[in-house]
Amino acid sequence: MKLLLPLTLLLSFATSAQVSLNLVSTYKTGVFDEGAAEIVAFDSTNNQVFFTNADAASIGVLDISNPDSILLVRNIDITSYGSNANSVAVGPDFMVAAVENANKQDNGSLVFFDLQGNFISSVTAGALPDMVTVSKDGSVVLAANEGEPNDEYTIDPVGSITIVHVPEVLSNLKQNDVITLGFNHFVDSLLDSSVRVFGDSGRSSLAQDLEPEYIAISEDGSKAFVALQENNAFAVVDLSLDSITDIFGLGFKNHLLPQNGFDASDKAANVLIQAQPTLGMYLPDAIKTFEFGGMNYILTANEGDGRDYDGYSEEARVKDLELDPVAFPTAAILQNDTNLGRLKITTSMGDTDGDGDFDELYSFGARSFSIYDENGNQVFDSGDQFERAILAAYPNQFNSSNDDNDSFKNRSDDKGPEPEAIEVAMIDNNRYCFIGMERMGGIFVYDITNPLAPIQLGYFLNRNFDVAADDANAGDLGVEDIVFVHADHSPNGKHLLLTANEVSGTVSIFELTVPTSISEHDEKAFTLFPNPSDSKINVTVKGNYSLVDINGRILRSISNSDVMDVQDINPGLYLLVNESGIARSVHVR
Repeated sequence: MKLLLPLTLLLSFATSAQVSLNLVSTYKTGVFDEGAAEIVAFDSTNNQVFFTNADAASIGVLDISNPDSILLVRNIDITSYGSNANSVAVGPDFMVAAVENANKQDNGSLVFFDLQGNFISSVTAGALPDMVTVSKDGSVVLAANEGEPNDEYTIDPVGSITIVHVPEVLSNLKQNDVITLGFNHFVDSLLDSSVRVFGDSGRSSLAQDLEPEYIAISEDGSKAFVALQENNAFAVVDLSLDSITDIFGLGFKNHLLPQNGFDASDKAANVLIQAQPTLGMYLPDAIKTFEFGGMNYILTANEGDGRDYDGYSEEARVKDLELDPVAFPTAAILQNDTNLGRLKITTSMGDTDGDGDFDELYSFGARSFSIYDENGNQVFDSGDQFERAILAAYPNQFNSSNDDNDSFKNRSDDKGPEPEAIEVAMIDNNRYCFIGMERMGGIFVYDITNPLAPIQLGYFLNRNFDVAADDANAGDLGVEDIVFVHADHSPNGKHLLLTANEVSGTVSIFELTVPTSISEHDEKAFTLFPNPSDSKINVTVKGNYSLVDINGRILRSISNSDVMDVQDINPGLYLLVNESGIARSVHVR
């Protein structure tokens, strides 16, 4: 049998050299830094793209029948239904918008239109509906209602999740078809310690303090996972019961580990990605879900978002704090502007012994993306891979801001490149993840076919640093949303990525090229079943195979066979690899 390559080389050999992301065309609103393009949704029936435009308080409708030439069809005025549309989603024969009230602390609305933009119906949601999504069959619409406080922090509505059971005839939609779920049945003392619950002296209850940001529905439609961004957690909704069943804390990232380093100063002349004595709060914005081996997994874009209001702010710089001399014996050096002095951290935690100084430092965001299983266990984090890849590709523009093309390292003392948007796609036998950077811009592509060992495939940036940021030719700035369109549903029969970019006010179309799947008639191709398996693996092509763990170790091999016994293999994710280096993921349980 041939000697097998290490696991990471196996997957890289199979995929990385063949992935590309090429700009096809861009629609430009001509509005800079006013949120003129934030969220996109694709209507495959009519080859239309809907996008929210906060500057015009409208939803734009684009015709992309010819992706090379995007046409603006119409603008749907939202002011008749509320203040602005924060999100938009498409169902089988409708489009729905999450619309906030003019007073953000009052209840907002979910407004339904047909795919030609004609109003159908409107129902009341919770306070500040921030994101809306539709189940695959179109029967359920969910909204994450953030319930954000006012700037004085004197009014703090409850966070909530609105569920709409869509009637067969949408024009018959009534408020009775709507359920809005709150968090009153949870007790903060029983939550994981990494769930951030705060506010001044009990000013906000737990139900008020939890702030839903984003929703992802499981592939089978049975559950929804809700990002509670400021709380560093996600909630689980049982859609068969219309009930919030769990809240999981996301933990904290140990930046002292060498693989979790970051560049911490905007004042140091050089980039220094290194371990730091901080704990990163993941605080994800967008999340997506996928199923593998009978379990749901959640992808998180770990942006980081703190509470900074006139009435209450948790943000401070390390140089302005009193650090515990035992925990930080070199505090004077650490608090220099060229070290950690400029880094923003939270004052809501870190004084572990209550003596008034900081024993721990918690920084905003994790400058990464993560994968969690449905029970809240983190199975992967990309560590410092984003910043290292950006430094290699753009050493003179590293960690630039999204509104200034001459801003080298401007975001290093904040949240770095700031992962904001995330999307997942299954193409042939491989699953891919796309992560958008809000500040630096650009999209990272990963192969996550094995959720325990994702492989970075590339970083693609559509940004022109040679002109001013507000120049029409500056490219895409401030990516806010990414949508994948499979070739089977795209107007030109090719895989596409759509992005909305809030600072440049642009909607762009990219053509995605991924490795060509092996023909079913190729003698090297194979599939396996059952998957997951608890006794044996059957392979469709007889040959030489090895079962490999995530560290590349060969656990078992077979020769000229199509059956492998796995009864005594520990439960987990593995790769079954043939002698040509072609791998398939398998879940042993």
